[in-house]
Amino acid sequence: MKKILIPIDFSENSQKALQAAKTIAKKTGAELAIMHTSQSENTGIAMPMTEGTLVMFNELENSYKQQLDEYVAGAQSEGYQVKGIWESNAIQTAILRQATNINADLIVVGRTGQGTFVDKLIGSSSTGVALEASCPVLVVPPQATLSGFKNIIYATQFDQQETDILHQIKVLTKQLGAKLSLVKINSFHEPESHANQARILRTIQELDMADMDVVIVEDVSFIEGINKFCYHQGADLLIVSNRERHFLQQYLTNPSMTKRLVVETHLPLLVYHIR
Repeated sequence: MKKILIPIDFSENSQKALQAAKTIAKKTGAELAIMHTSQSENTGIAMPMTEGTLVMFNELENSYKQQLDEYVAGAQSEGYQVKGIWESNAIQTAILRQATNINADLIVVGRTGQGTFVDKLIGSSSTGVALEASCPVLVVPPQATLSGFKNIIYATQFDQQETDILHQIKVLTKQLGAKLSLVKINSFHEPESHANQARILRTIQELDMADMDVVIVEDVSFIEGINKFCYHQGADLLIVSNRERHFLQQYLTNPSMTKRLVVETHLPLLVYHIR
């Protein structure tokens, strides 16, 4: 991992997102890119641009630019490689564009739940970034307690397409010095495919991960099952892989569980992508 992008709005939980990014950077040697998106042109409020409002917006932007510089300087003083990025586009567009521009290996966002920066994410941006980014996305909820990532749960579907993601997770887990467990949640209305299960277990053995915990849990739903399992295991990071879905599956018959987890989980949620 070489570059981590952290969009911030200077709220308490964006500071928590930055803390999570620092934890990962400290173990991986990654460079931090701290980004703020100007809201003066993206408030969603119809307001006449008078001389007074222009002065107000300029003062506000200067204040945010100063805060961004302070965040960058603070991280540099702690020994991190870091740069600041100022954006003025719509939030989701800006995040995805900058992730591509800097070739980010990870995006870390804080979910505030307070109607500010990443709460605009909840309806559109946070979920959109988590599902559409070209790199993995770590979503940090306001309830998360960050004390290092030591106990990681990966929610597998026993899908052959997960092989590359398992490789990446294995490397990250080793870098973080963490314990990794795999869990498959079988909801009662989704019968397990034994062929898929056998295939992924062979993959785990091929990756020299045979000593890892692999657990199959029966529950009424995926969300309830994964939340209960993570709680009982004392997990501090949940990883899922998001799959592209057909239009009808995504919007009518089978809504993405990743979308629900982004909004509902109390754990930091790391989303990988199966394209």
